[in-house]
Amino acid sequence: MSIPQPQTNPYPQAKPGAKHCRACGHTELEPFYRAPNIPIHCIRLIATREEALAVPRGDLELAYCPSCGFIQNTEFDFALLSYDENYEETQGFSPTFGKFAKELARKLVEGYGVRGQKLLEIGCGKGEFLLEVCKQGGNTGLGMDPAAVPGRLPEAQGVIEYVIDWYENHTGRTPEADVVMHRHTLEHIPEVAQFVRTVRTHMRSDALYFMEVPDVRRILEECAFWDIFYEHASYFTQGSLGRLHRRAGFRVLENVRAYNDQYILLYARPGGPNALLPEEDDLELLNTLVPQFKQAVVQEIARWQGLIRGWHAEGKKVVIWGAGSKGVSFLTTLGLQDEIEYAVDINPYKQGFYMPATGHKVVGPDFLEAYRPDVVLVMNPIYLPEIGKMLAERGLHPEMLGVGAR
Repeated sequence: MSIPQPQTNPYPQAKPGAKHCRACGHTELEPFYRAPNIPIHCIRLIATREEALAVPRGDLELAYCPSCGFIQNTEFDFALLSYDENYEETQGFSPTFGKFAKELARKLVEGYGVRGQKLLEIGCGKGEFLLEVCKQGGNTGLGMDPAAVPGRLPEAQGVIEYVIDWYENHTGRTPEADVVMHRHTLEHIPEVAQFVRTVRTHMRSDALYFMEVPDVRRILEECAFWDIFYEHASYFTQGSLGRLHRRAGFRVLENVRAYNDQYILLYARPGGPNALLPEEDDLELLNTLVPQFKQAVVQEIARWQGLIRGWHAEGKKVVIWGAGSKGVSFLTTLGLQDEIEYAVDINPYKQGFYMPATGHKVVGPDFLEAYRPDVVLVMNPIYLPEIGKMLAERGLHPEMLGVGAR
């Protein structure tokens, strides 16, 4: 069952020029990274190269709040974004990611007793994770997302009710849920304090809360400029995430890093704020990492530009593996075009389309059998074993580099 709804902008106040911390209200932010004229969206399906090159763009400026550790894009304008069925965010075609999602679902079912309950997932995407938790625990789901495509998962029929709209327009349904969760949603929301307070206000006092976001600490440590996108208005460490939720009236149960420290998982319940967990005491570390990133990221960008242009000068064929946000940000930041001809992705819904802003055609792994690349740049090193196996099965043994591999 799905309920199409008119999509209204839930954050009209999120305009460029933010001067205050949207997590704690502090007014002395410290800008430290700019990326002008970057694509608004990185993972929309675009049918032609001409359309891809002409996508809307905006400016990004990351600023750090020394009071709570939150990092935000002060130039973010929510009104520029558009989420619909052409927004292709799923990572579920990867066995590695699928295994991770199954383990998360198992933790909720076995660790927190989520069985025979009703689940609300805010920003559910196509519903893969929500369906997995429902299947493992005999639960039912309510998924809210303006980009939901209910027909994508036939198994979800009768198990998940989809609302194709922003959660903010349907907060009154929150008390129906025994568990409220959202994964990779909060980083897209500019007014994070408002959003978390709204969720907390409408949750039942006995409900469980679970969420997941990217970890900006790793981005700062690795100078991972490819993990900075316009769509991500908000960036968190364990500390800033924990402080945000305690201010909103949550008792934080767990706050852990996962997926090779790429993500933060937070489990909480409504209740009086508890003391900071040891891993949340990170302001001193951030005061070191932010200025280090500001200097080192310039060198990291130059290093990658030199490496790839060197391969091109030698006549080597280079592809990137991963036609999602990381790939778009990597190519646009480096200003690369002819040096790399194709982007590879195992998601069949992306194949044959073109990457926003760069115009690179997205191909599937089978295409490489005839193309025979010399170098494969893997946009997320956690997938190196998985991708190496797929290449070997096709008789290919190119040089493989994980972008950001440690």
